[in-house]
Amino acid sequence: MTAGGPLLAIDTATTHAVIALARPDGTLIDERRWVAGYRHGEELLARIEALLADTGVAPAALGGLVVGTGPGAFTGLRVGIATAKGLAHALGLPIAGVVTGQALIAASGGGAVVLLQPAGPSDRVLTRPGEHPVILAGGTDPDLREGERLVAVDLDGRADPAATTLGEAAHAGLAAALLATGAARLAAGDADDLATLVPEYVTLPRGVREAPADGGVEMSGGSR
Repeated sequence: MTAGGPLLAIDTATTHAVIALARPDGTLIDERRWVAGYRHGEELLARIEALLADTGVAPAALGGLVVGTGPGAFTGLRVGIATAKGLAHALGLPIAGVVTGQALIAASGGGAVVLLQPAGPSDRVLTRPGEHPVILAGGTDPDLREGERLVAVDLDGRADPAATTLGEAAHAGLAAALLATGAARLAAGDADDLATLVPEYVTLPRGVREAPADGGVEMSGGSR
């Protein structure tokens, strides 16, 4: 590890994987986004190697890692976080896990935002700033509070077109938002323990079709 070296960010929580390189203060240097599909395991490391090579940064020169923890697609999240943890262990780097949903909210301008993401073929995940995600069962519309605006990511055809347009803009700013939060945490010495850093995903318990009072959300995660 190089003290004060560049930060590498990785997020595989959405259909578009994101990797980015930033200065220690979180200022973006370069980023790459691509439709990952089910090829995270085949492409992620190669894409990271290409980004580092193109920017002239050796892996040993990195100063830390930032990784998005979800909620999102289960397989993609596991590959992304496993890759980030493997790099952190091999290179002796501090790592900060950042909730992807909250980063997307920040990238959309923050404030009274309701973020929607897919949860399987019919359900959706609803996230508000500073709140845990909840499951919105298929066919259920979000109950918006006064002044809230809807931002939908990866929900073409399953959410209002205006919300999906806002979601595309939010995703374009995801790398910068992840790095802003992650860089601040790493600068303050608030790194995650590799043993407890895990994906934050949501699942609808078997047989449940409507969210109970607690949202019906099963969470696994250790990031902030």
